[in-house]
Amino acid sequence: MAKIGNADLGEFSVWLSPMEDITDPPFRRICKRMGADVMVSEFISSEGLIRDASKSLKKLDFSEEERPVGIQIFGSDIDSMRRAAEVAASANPDFVDINWGCPMRKVAGKGAGSGILNDIPKMVRITEAVVKSSSIPVTVKTRLGYEEKDKPIVDIALRLQDVGIQALSIHGRTRAQMYHGQADWTLIGEVKNNPQIHIPVFGNGDITSAEVALQRKQQYPTLDGMLIGRATVGNPWIFREIKHYLHTGELLPPPTLAERIAVCKEHLLTSVEWKSEITAIYETRKHYSGYFKAIKDIKPYRIRLVTSVNLAEILEILDEIGEKCKYDLLGGNVD
Repeated sequence: MAKIGNADLGEFSVWLSPMEDITDPPFRRICKRMGADVMVSEFISSEGLIRDASKSLKKLDFSEEERPVGIQIFGSDIDSMRRAAEVAASANPDFVDINWGCPMRKVAGKGAGSGILNDIPKMVRITEAVVKSSSIPVTVKTRLGYEEKDKPIVDIALRLQDVGIQALSIHGRTRAQMYHGQADWTLIGEVKNNPQIHIPVFGNGDITSAEVALQRKQQYPTLDGMLIGRATVGNPWIFREIKHYLHTGELLPPPTLAERIAVCKEHLLTSVEWKSEITAIYETRKHYSGYFKAIKDIKPYRIRLVTSVNLAEILEILDEIGEKCKYDLLGGNVD
């Protein structure tokens, strides 16, 4: 059974992968209810945390029901990262996670996220400083390497383990790939199968369904679990489906239209409570395609959902969807 500090993760844990403007507390709570084992916050700027920026501090929020939960930080300055880890630990999560994987230019271009993969010694130095300054366990999420021609993840894993991280999550792409092409899990498996590795290792990349999740688990049986990222957007049910399929070999029917509408409303309304109404409206738009995927006659309603800036109007549109659209998913129905 894998553990991070005192947090038991089970035999094979399925995580909600951290995503900016996606994995906030309202969405995390829904995913937890649907079966996600481990939560990780949106990534938080180390500079923002140590300067008491309101947006960064807000991201430290989590509820007890989310545990085990990690707070993820990013940055490229050793002192800022060390101090940010102390701030994150003061919120009392189960672990602090370092983001050495984000490929976006605004992050990687400044030497943070996967940009650090151009300077492995610095990556190790910062990680060691964070481990030493943190009062709680430290984990890392990273990628295979920076360029396709050089994927040093096996060596990176050993060096990070040596400086004290307690778990490692690996996205099976390089920084150069961004989110293009297929994720390569072979090196993730190689890291875990290295007899010198004794920390939990988790795979990430292209887990889009329960069937794919089982394939990866069977292909790499020594892994301690997997992270699900983009496939969760507007689709928190994927955790329920994966967990059921892994345990029984049976596919669950998709959620009904009524459940989709109810969860979408819950997501929107709890987001309004947690952040400003207009911010909640804009950020929930990212989820509508997922919430109503494969629903017949949905397109005109989705256009209205992503253009409205009025909460009452959006709720009315959701009610209309329930009254006028037909469910068109295998095994699904309106009720």
